[in-house]
Amino acid sequence: MTVIDMTKEPLLHVEGLKQYFRSGRSVTKAVDGISFDIWAGETYGLVGESGSGKSTTGRSIIRLYDPTAGKIIFDGHDISGRMTKADERYLRTNMQMIFQDPMACLNPRKKVKEIIAQGLEIHHLYENADDLDAKVNSIIEKVGLSREHATRYPHQFSGGQRQRIGIARALVMNPRLVIADEAISALDVSIQAQVVNLMKDLQDELGTTYLFIAHDLSMVKYISDRIGVMHLGHIVETGTTDEIFENPVHPYTRSLLSAIPRPNPRVEKKRIAVEYNKEKEGVVYTEGHLHRISDTHSVLATDAEYEKWSKEHGY
Repeated sequence: MTVIDMTKEPLLHVEGLKQYFRSGRSVTKAVDGISFDIWAGETYGLVGESGSGKSTTGRSIIRLYDPTAGKIIFDGHDISGRMTKADERYLRTNMQMIFQDPMACLNPRKKVKEIIAQGLEIHHLYENADDLDAKVNSIIEKVGLSREHATRYPHQFSGGQRQRIGIARALVMNPRLVIADEAISALDVSIQAQVVNLMKDLQDELGTTYLFIAHDLSMVKYISDRIGVMHLGHIVETGTTDEIFENPVHPYTRSLLSAIPRPNPRVEKKRIAVEYNKEKEGVVYTEGHLHRISDTHSVLATDAEYEKWSKEHGY
């Protein structure tokens, strides 16, 4: 088990991140001024419904998009604006991404060993051909595949096996941070648990840090140390997994949690889904600021909203 030391500087510091997209005269504010930290060795879960800005956040951090505004500090390197060659190389070798669709992100014309070795080859992170083969074979076995699979093509594998190849491709670089963008949502439920358990085991072994982006709260609860709840480009609440699940403050967080089916049929019968309507609630995210409930738990609200929600929960 990796020990998380939150007294040290965070591995990733995101401050006031904005990602806007222009189309003619209209502007879509996909991410609108979010801030959060991720410490080395932890898993930070980013949850919310489709269109909330989760995936855009991940892609902005890894610089698949150029951020509109804000600051991104990764392991002491400022990667938010124009990067030096040294900072860009550090980013490309120490931050990797696992994508949602395991088939679309694997080159169908390349063998598995070529797909996994690509990053090592581009950045010359091997001594010779034998060293390259050894690194590829080692990570293939760590993700639960065999060396015989190395010479096959992606179409010869199941969805779960393809995602294992995607995980191997990301982790062969031994990155400090891995962004898992809906990495299990395209898989069967039975396979999802296997892949998440694999990610947890590899984290314990390699000390990897995860930004785990998902909309499945049950899986996020299982894998995450802390959770950020995102809605319409804003992180409305953040806290430890226990704080979010046992003491949700924001009405949007409560509505998400109320939608989780219960395994006990008797409890499920009594479950009442709480509807959240931002306009009816009169919530304006841009007028709110972070209110600290504890050292690790905070909620985005105006003073009046925080007072109202606090009374509802008896703080």
